[in-house]
Amino acid sequence: KVVICDGERLERLNEVIGGLREGGDMHVVSVRTNGELPSGGVRWADVVDADNAPAELPAVEIDPDEDMCIFYTSGTTGFPKGAQLTHRGSVHNLMHMAFANAAAGAAAAAVAESGAVEIEPPKEVPPSAMVPTPLFHVTANNCVLHPLTFLGAKLVLMHKWDPGRALELIEREQVATFTGVPTMSRELLLHPDWETRDTSSLGSMGGGGAALQPDLVEKISKAKGAVQPSTGYGLTETHGIITAVGNIFFNLKPTSAGRIMPTFDYKVVDEDGNPVPDGERGEFCVKGPAVVKGYLNRPEATAEAIVDGYFSTGDIVYVDDDGFVHIVDRAKDMVLRGGENVYCAEVEAAIYEHPDIAEAAVFGVEDER
Repeated sequence: KVVICDGERLERLNEVIGGLREGGDMHVVSVRTNGELPSGGVRWADVVDADNAPAELPAVEIDPDEDMCIFYTSGTTGFPKGAQLTHRGSVHNLMHMAFANAAAGAAAAAVAESGAVEIEPPKEVPPSAMVPTPLFHVTANNCVLHPLTFLGAKLVLMHKWDPGRALELIEREQVATFTGVPTMSRELLLHPDWETRDTSSLGSMGGGGAALQPDLVEKISKAKGAVQPSTGYGLTETHGIITAVGNIFFNLKPTSAGRIMPTFDYKVVDEDGNPVPDGERGEFCVKGPAVVKGYLNRPEATAEAIVDGYFSTGDIVYVDDDGFVHIVDRAKDMVLRGGENVYCAEVEAAIYEHPDIAEAAVFGVEDER
């Protein structure tokens, strides 16, 4: 195992380094740090020393089901668990990203050709994307870095989020896709420089990490230029996206997270694990080659999360007649009030309809009743 991290992450890594060492050797490669290294650690500058670097990389046989990397994720479940991402799962996510992009592009082209809806074509620029979120999340790493590297395209990174700086980079680098969290898209549209900066290269704005509220979908659709809203839904445990939606489909179904990617099977179940009919709400469970092997050295947590190959996402959803998935809320965020299920995300969506609301967060508070 090889872990590459900077000084700040190295300090955090010390909390879990014992678990990482179980089951084999582990080497730490440290970047931009002058502090003390753990046993067996080396500095990046020494690894890439030109005098010691091999002339060519060795050909290494790779088992598709071996660990490719381990993402530590906690979600809403407490102490981080090491999700074991495989080469096979990562390649399937790459296929899903290509499929989603091709489907969205084909749909937009068909609608534009039909003349049913007037769609302004984006400025023709080379493929590129801005990622203002950390690469230790699957959205930035698996869903942007991997596809763009595969394409040989440009990736524009930000060390720290700043909407004004982001607009400057979009103009300078002619960024075609903006992939962040919904709050970032909202801040871009509200920033005073949005109207003055050249954003004509942008064809897609959205991302993941949370649902794009319907009002934000509308705001992006009505923004200047050819930019269209897009989003994907997925988890670390699925190597990336499970669903995706963009362009005209997102405008028609602004509460949707999109249709399910081809290599996933799914079921929506009630509290007892029984499947519910399409259209009814329940927990979303998915199965396929993009589901992780499990959690590193956590067999109990793995057995709880993955049953008969199905991973329990912990999200409450319903699937409409067209096969589009609608995320209602996290199961743990549901509030029981007077015998009724109240979903925080739905309340937030209603609040966002008010034009004076910039940001909202809804959560439950325990009551003796």
